[in-house]
Parts: sequence; structure tokens; C-alpha cells
Amino acid sequence: MRKNVIIIILIAIILILGRMFLSNWDRIKTAKARAGASVPVVSVEPIASENVIRQFEAPARVVAKYRVDVLARISGYLTKSYFKEGDYVKAGQVLFEIEPEQYQYAASQAKANLDNIQSQADYYQKQLSRYEELVKQDYVAKSDYDNILAQKNAYNAQVESAISAYRDAQRNLGYTKVKSPVNGRVGLISVTVGNFVSMASQPLTTINSSEPMYVTFPLDAKDYVELVRVDKSANVDRNVDFIFSTGRKYELQGVQDFHDNKIDETTGTIILRATFPNPNDELIQGDFGTVIIYSKSKDEVPVVPQSATMENQEGRFVYVLDEQDLPRMVYIKTGGQTNDGKWIISSGVKAGERIVTSGLQKIMPGRPVKIINTSTEKPVEKENVTLLKKLSKKVKK
Repeated sequence: MRKNVIIIILIAIILILGRMFLSNWDRIKTAKARAGASVPVVSVEPIASENVIRQFEAPARVVAKYRVDVLARISGYLTKSYFKEGDYVKAGQVLFEIEPEQYQYAASQAKANLDNIQSQADYYQKQLSRYEELVKQDYVAKSDYDNILAQKNAYNAQVESAISAYRDAQRNLGYTKVKSPVNGRVGLISVTVGNFVSMASQPLTTINSSEPMYVTFPLDAKDYVELVRVDKSANVDRNVDFIFSTGRKYELQGVQDFHDNKIDETTGTIILRATFPNPNDELIQGDFGTVIIYSKSKDEVPVVPQSATMENQEGRFVYVLDEQDLPRMVYIKTGGQTNDGKWIISSGVKAGERIVTSGLQKIMPGRPVKIINTSTEKPVEKENVTLLKKLSKKVKK
């Protein structure tokens, strides 16, 4: 009887322990399933490198090749203007007239004085020729000949002076027609007809040339060093694109043909300049925008798909897998795009590092992920067993 009781008790204990085992086993399986369901599924690729044209961005300003203030070079009343504000004018085109009468009179007087002195000089030149023959034959005294020679030389000197005075009068008369010194577009008229002007007056108007146009931009010194490294020379004509402040890209491409000889210590930038054709006057003096400057040579750099990047307030980043296949957030600096839309990496990651290319939204840095082979789309058996073991231990407790 006692033996039967012991057997019954043993059976009961075994049943109780079996129930507890099965219950704990179910909990472990449930925990494992939950843990497996919470692990994000991602695709992973190594960072590739490509030979690409490097590109760098910088803020830019449009500057006219020639900016000329039109000034009065003589004194007088402004009597006429021959253009409308905003007109395109050519070099040598008459823009204004300053009362010409007094300068015409001065030129006529200078011409008459020149003619008078010239006639006197011609008379004494003829007299000198006669006296040369007479003095040889002793018909006149040598002193008379010397006197005629002195008169001739004096009038010749006066002729030179009169010529200078006449030319000066002609020059001033020419200044009564105020002409455009360059091809370009005229701005607002600062002094209107009827006002007295002089060389001390403010500019009558301003002309900005429009074809071609300059675009100047301060390039970061580090980017400039990279550009020179890639092209192996600073003296290279590089292609440049201009982006208007509205975001529209200018249709015509410019050429960077100048760089300053110093780096600004305050801003850490160097001034570069590009020349752009401007046949339709789309580029206007003083406009602001952005330029993209391209290297002349190709450079081997790491590239990543755009789908592998995300952004937050601190910048653009990717998830890099470490040796334990745990993701970590790495901020990157991009330097433009390749022709197929990949980001060119300037800093942050290197070629060969593994990055997550899909499933980024559910990733938590330092938390395990389930890696999917992108070529076969089958799970790779690299689930984080450590985490599951921890969960199992908690369940047992």
C-alpha cells in the first residue's frame, strides 16, 4: 500500500513538473517569436567606389564684366539725352549732349589762331629761303638773315602751341557728345536734361555690360584643395553650372577661369570666378544664386545609393554594420551625385564598409537586425542569438 502511494506521488510530481516544463517552453517559444518579430529585416551591401567627376557647391553672385559710370568731362548744361533707361547701347553710341556752342566757338577760334600763325610761319620760311641766296652773294647782311631765321623759328614754335590749343579745343568739343565706353545696358538716369554738370558732378548714368557675365563665388578652402588634387593643377578651366535663387538651373554652362591668390582668413574660402555666355540677358548684375563646379578629371570615390541614406536635423547619415552585425549611425558628407543618382561620399564612410540599403525606418542603433541577402531574398542565419538568450533567461526567472 505504502509503495502504491509513493508511486502515485511520484507520478503526480512528474505530471506537475511536465506541466511546468511545457508551460515554460511555451513561454520561451512565444518570447522567441515576439523577439524574432521585433527584429527589423534589412538589406545590406558593401560600399562601392567609382571613378566620377567631382562637384562642389558654393554661394554665388552675378557680376558684370564691365561696370562703367558715365561722367561729364566738361562743364555745361545738359541739353539732350539719346536713349531710354534700360536700353542696350553699343560702345561709341551717343548718350547725352552738353551745350556745344561755347566749345564750338572755342574750337573755331583756336583754328583761326592756328591758321594765322601758320601763315606767318610760312611767310618767314619763304623769306628765309630768299635770304639764304642773298647772304651768299653778300646782297644782305648776315644779321638780317639771322633775324629772319629767328622769326621763322619763333613762328614754328607758335604753330606747335597753336596746334595743341586747337586739338584741346576739338577734344573739349568732342566731349559735348557723351558716348558709351562699352557695350551694355543703361541704368537709371541720375542727372536729367536741363541741369548743369561738370567733372565734379555725380555720374549721369551707369552701364553694365551683359555679354558675357561673370559669376564669382567663395569656395571652401578644403573643397578647393580637393579640386586641385583631383585635377593635379590649380590652373585648369573647369565647367560650372549656375542655379538661380528660385532653384532653376541656368541653361548655359560657364567656365571657371580665375582663382584668387589668397584664402580669406576670416571665412576660410577662396574667391573663384566663372564666365558665362548671356545672350538672352537672363543673368543680371547683382543677382545671387548657387554654383556647382566640376572637376576636370575623374576621381575614385565611395558612392552609396540614395535609398541607403536618411536625414535629420544634424545632417545626412547611413547605418553601418559592425563586426557583430549591429547597426551604428554614421553621418556623411556628400559631394554631388553620379549619373545614376548615387551620392558621392566626401567623408564619413569608406569603400568596403557594409551599409543598410533597405528597411532603415525600423532600425535602432546598436539593436540587432535580420539581414536579407539582396540577391536571393532569403534570410541569412545571423539573427542575434544573444538577445534571445537574454529574453529566455528573463522568462525562466
